[in-house]
Amino acid sequence: MKKQMLLLLGCLVAGHTSADSLSIERMFSDPALDGSSPRALKYSPDGSRVTFLKGREEDYNRYDLWEYNLQAGETRLLVDSDTLHKGEEVLSDEEKARRERQRIYGSGIMEYTWSRKGDALLFPLAGDVFYYDLARKSARRLTDSDAFETDVRVSPQGRYVSFIRDQDIFIVDPQTGRERQLTHDGEGPVKNGMAEFVAQEEMDRMTGYWWSPDDRHIAFLQVDESPVDEVTRSEIYADRIDMIQQRYPAAGRPNVLLRLGVLNVESGDVQWIDLGEERDIYIPRVEWARDNLLSYQWQDRSQQTLELRLVDINSGSTRTLVEENSDTWVNLHDDLKFLRDSDLFIWSSERDGFRHLYLYNLDGELVRQLTRGNWSVDALEAVDENSGLIYFTGRRSTPMERHLYRTGLSADAPIEQVSKRNGMHSITFADNASGYIDKFSNITTPSQVSLHSAGGRQVTWLEENAVEKGHPLYPYMEDWIVPEFGTIEAPQGHQLYYRLYKPANFDSTKKYPVMVYQYGGPHAQVVTNSWDRLFNQYMAQQGYVVFSVDNRGSANRGTEFENPIYKAMGSVEVEDQVTGVKFLRSLPYVDEDRIGVYGHSYGGYMTLMNMFKAGDYFQAGVSGAPVTDWGLYDTHYTERYMGNPNSDASAYEASSVFPYVDGLQGDLLIYHGMADDNVLFTNTTRLIKVLQDKGKQFELMTYPGKKHSLRGKQTRIHQYTMIREFFDRHLKTDG
Repeated sequence: MKKQMLLLLGCLVAGHTSADSLSIERMFSDPALDGSSPRALKYSPDGSRVTFLKGREEDYNRYDLWEYNLQAGETRLLVDSDTLHKGEEVLSDEEKARRERQRIYGSGIMEYTWSRKGDALLFPLAGDVFYYDLARKSARRLTDSDAFETDVRVSPQGRYVSFIRDQDIFIVDPQTGRERQLTHDGEGPVKNGMAEFVAQEEMDRMTGYWWSPDDRHIAFLQVDESPVDEVTRSEIYADRIDMIQQRYPAAGRPNVLLRLGVLNVESGDVQWIDLGEERDIYIPRVEWARDNLLSYQWQDRSQQTLELRLVDINSGSTRTLVEENSDTWVNLHDDLKFLRDSDLFIWSSERDGFRHLYLYNLDGELVRQLTRGNWSVDALEAVDENSGLIYFTGRRSTPMERHLYRTGLSADAPIEQVSKRNGMHSITFADNASGYIDKFSNITTPSQVSLHSAGGRQVTWLEENAVEKGHPLYPYMEDWIVPEFGTIEAPQGHQLYYRLYKPANFDSTKKYPVMVYQYGGPHAQVVTNSWDRLFNQYMAQQGYVVFSVDNRGSANRGTEFENPIYKAMGSVEVEDQVTGVKFLRSLPYVDEDRIGVYGHSYGGYMTLMNMFKAGDYFQAGVSGAPVTDWGLYDTHYTERYMGNPNSDASAYEASSVFPYVDGLQGDLLIYHGMADDNVLFTNTTRLIKVLQDKGKQFELMTYPGKKHSLRGKQTRIHQYTMIREFFDRHLKTDG
């Protein structure tokens, strides 16, 4: 193994430094390595600027707002966060939880909104709201209160700034500073305009209110949490234990009660929408179709029915435009687009087994299917009504890559691939579909951000991140290990995609230990042609074969591949992971007696199920923040895949890790954050007790004060060092 690669990756995991190696601070905070900056990429409303948040060179966790000015053709700092607020930013508990669920970490400018005319910006910062005038290059503080303002936005016509304070909706005139409170009953378990726990964590809905296009109305959800069990959860820190009272809707237990209202901004009157007789429901999406037409998506608790409904707020009448049904579950999406100049809208559905785009009229009649085939659309990205073109991302060529495509709204319009480079493309379009931002990576290219015309021509780099002289990886790329991709034919007849790193200084005559890295859960995919997590590269450099396979239940392969986990979590996933290990055993350079498995969250659950149910195949396992009993997890996620424990108790018992504990043969390490509010620490404490009662030896590491993501440089250094040392002790025969 070559010296410089050892130095680089030793810095990454062990924290070593030397004169000719990168410091651990650089490795863990340099966004060039993982594409964490720039973030929040947006076009200004007039399309003259592309803006983004970027960490500072001296402190990559402190974000400022930057722009690429299309007319000037240059990238420059637009707003320094210090001009808005300096010093410590004290967040409310609600905002801390909101950011954790958004996976937003850092300080400074973390969110921003453009005014309608593109002449001003809105910043929520340190609990208050700042209005920044671009022409004057000056900021005005719109709020200055002891309360914490959150979910801040500019109304579509720019007449108001809205926000949530103390569980109620407020607006302020950005010109006069005049403030008005629009709702008045938000207190205790009642919250106005706010997203409930499962909406934030599981539905990817972080808001609970929506402006009408003409600024006259605000649709909002009123959440009543009183039916939800209030549990006492301990958050254990190094120097204290906080007892948290949390409304947590565990599987099978009551959810919140919801009301959908429409506020008249001028009068303050509320018009309540009739949602039907069934109260135990979800409202995952709300969107205005016209000034007077409000759409909302209604989902039954089983999530086997999803209805798109349209309300005429003038007459109060409601009609169902689309109804989706499934024998398993209906996946949510964000592919609803009401066309501006016609009574048409675009909608996506998995009714034929793969997600595709459909064109409807406002009477709910299907006009035509826009995409089709044995491949999945990822997302509708933009619609250019003037040219009759739609842009979408999808997996038409391979499920391991995401590309940008375009097609027409007319019948039998051809599909054209717009993106050219092989890999994963994340796309953000201008409002008028004139161009797009492409955040791209592949297995040999760290994340890059570029600006393109709608047809795909590259205009400029926003963040080239080229691995050239001066880049933190440049001195070591000669020794970089590029993984192999391939497919395995499973005994059940389906194909499994895998990724395999051979160890450094590979010798085909030797036998090597293996680390299987897996996640395994729904709505996720590990094996893609994208920049990989550095820990996998590191372990290959330490002499391990590093292997991953995407089992049934994972994403982007259609419903036939995803649905087998229904009421059977922890079954087919293990079968497919064992198929992967059997493939590994067929390789002459793999030592079949030295195979370990590692995963976090659902991957932690999968590690336990692999170790307990397939102990003959896995000799060591690292389980991070695992679910151990799905009855401890929340309603919306768990019941989607497992049904309701009140009627499907046997399925829950079979998917729990506890019936299989006796199958543990190898060495097991469990770690968990002691303030985790997602996969509660109770999951691990229950497992600890069962393992102890059965006399099963294991290793345990707990992280005081850490949430589910285990953030923090020193924490990550410790975590990765611990995993490496664990596998070294149990899988390496040469020490």
